[in-house]
Amino acid sequence: MSALAKREAVKATDQPWDKAATGWNDHTRIIRDWLRDATRMMLDAAQLKPGARVLDVAAGAGDQTLDIARRVGENGYVLATDISTRILELAQHNARAEGFSQIEAHVADAQSLGLEAGHFDAAVCRLGLMFCNDPLAALTGARAALKRGGRFSALVFSGPQNNPCLTITMRTALNHAGLSSQSPSPFTPGTLMSLGKPGLLAQLLRDAGFAEITVQPIAAPFRLPTSRHYIDFLRSAAAPVIELLSALSELEKRSAWDDLEAQLNVFTTPSGWVGPNELLLATATA
Repeated sequence: MSALAKREAVKATDQPWDKAATGWNDHTRIIRDWLRDATRMMLDAAQLKPGARVLDVAAGAGDQTLDIARRVGENGYVLATDISTRILELAQHNARAEGFSQIEAHVADAQSLGLEAGHFDAAVCRLGLMFCNDPLAALTGARAALKRGGRFSALVFSGPQNNPCLTITMRTALNHAGLSSQSPSPFTPGTLMSLGKPGLLAQLLRDAGFAEITVQPIAAPFRLPTSRHYIDFLRSAAAPVIELLSALSELEKRSAWDDLEAQLNVFTTPSGWVGPNELLLATATA
């Protein structure tokens, strides 16, 4: 992987995801287990072939980037973009550790990629598109980067009715942050379930100029030994929650996490903790 391009474009101190980067990377195995089937479906939908050039938008620490590299082979090319400099540094390290030279990293906001037009055979975005305040701009940029007939696929969270873990987590964090009276709509742009409103994602893809659009729900339960294990993941990797609780004292933070753990115990089963989650898999053609 080459050196990070345009490192100066985004200041680390301005990015909440920089604060969560190490935690996200440290929990790669847990995240990979959680999203294994959904990621496979996303990459299948992108119709990746050996030698293909692939854009990975909001790539994070990049475990799916490595999957892409395996599919396109040594003659392919993968550009991993993310707004967080720190998380791409970790992705760079992970790619080097796996021996991949066909992966390049580029610091960029998904809403303003600034990439050469018609340069990629496929583009994917795993759980990043919903954090865009202007998802149409992100989709328009991804489409522009694709060759004619290129494939796009993405995973986002569906609505609150099918994501009780997220609903409980955000409601509890807002309450402890003293912001419950200002609780936004779950479909507020830039939030976890912002693209879960029925029909919205398909319409945005149409508005961005995509064709052959499909959007389908996928069950993606989070399986861990206990709710405490899920809390440990959230405390180090869930940037939106970390930001909400950042102004609290250490005692207040501990109280918030303990409260959340107690509420999430409702998903404890005889075989362990199973947190319900539902994703939407969107696929389209440029």
